[in-house]
Amino acid sequence: MSDRQRPTRAEIARQRRNQRTRKELELTSKRALKPMQSVTSRVPEIVVAPKTRQAAPRRRFNIALGLPEIHLHKPQLRMPQLRMPRIRPSWRLTSFLIIVFFGAAIYFSLTLPYFHVPNITLLGGGRLSREEIEAVLGVNGQSIFTVQPDEMEIRLRMNYPELASVDVNAYLPNHVYITVVEREPVILWQQGGGFTWIDAAGVAFRPRGAVSTLVPVNGLSTPPAGLATSDDPLSPMPYISKELVEAILILAPNVPAGSTMFYDAANGLGWEDSRGWKAYFGTSANDMPLKVRVYQSLVASLEGRGKVPVFISVVYPDAPFYRMADFEEDATEVTTEDLTVEDGQ
Repeated sequence: MSDRQRPTRAEIARQRRNQRTRKELELTSKRALKPMQSVTSRVPEIVVAPKTRQAAPRRRFNIALGLPEIHLHKPQLRMPQLRMPRIRPSWRLTSFLIIVFFGAAIYFSLTLPYFHVPNITLLGGGRLSREEIEAVLGVNGQSIFTVQPDEMEIRLRMNYPELASVDVNAYLPNHVYITVVEREPVILWQQGGGFTWIDAAGVAFRPRGAVSTLVPVNGLSTPPAGLATSDDPLSPMPYISKELVEAILILAPNVPAGSTMFYDAANGLGWEDSRGWKAYFGTSANDMPLKVRVYQSLVASLEGRGKVPVFISVVYPDAPFYRMADFEEDATEVTTEDLTVEDGQ
């Protein structure tokens, strides 16, 4: 009975092995809980700044637990960091920013009162007022960036034929300068109950005010239109030819007092003399001085002989003729006898 209760050798060896294992585990636990001593290095530390920022490597601690391939890592504590999103430039972003910039610039240039034109500055105007020009252009209150000088020049010249030239200039922030050159009238043409002004080029335009130096002419019929004298497409077509204007200006000083020059398509320029006849001189300006001298000589000859004609024509100065009221026959051609007064002079 006592032999059975005594442990065997195998049991004794197993108990000893278990006790040894238990002691090793206790010793290992004590070592794991024991704090590590700081180690001071006597070698000077050389720090080299890295070119690029890299994350610091994690520190690893190995603890012997008596078990193979078991490692404990000490967690690394980090402060929370706020990171902004990194914006990488691209063509799409650049295009978007450009569109936003120009869109804002266009909006403010069209809406800011600083760039709005208060009124125009007219230079060179005489008979044409600034209010009339502003009424045609309608530029007051517009943005300076919408003003188109070329279009304004065309509009002014189309509405006002009396303007020989127009120059429009726009300057920042809100200035518009208009320089005009007006046509100078020389003839007051009256026809069909109306009248108009005509300049030296034969261009007709609206009368404005009163000019005492104009030569009045009654149009008994419509004269043939003149030819364009310039390549400017905006220049209006002349109402009468330039040659006819020159003939009127040459003949005007010889019109008798109380008489008015008229134009007839059949005989040209002339007037009705208060002494009882009508005189015609044609439309040619080249020989108009000669025609005037022939007419004066013929009138002097007729008055010297006591003749009072009803019609005198010097349209052709080398073959002038007159018609008497006492005869119903054809007009009498002027002979050398009729021009004795002119020859005597």
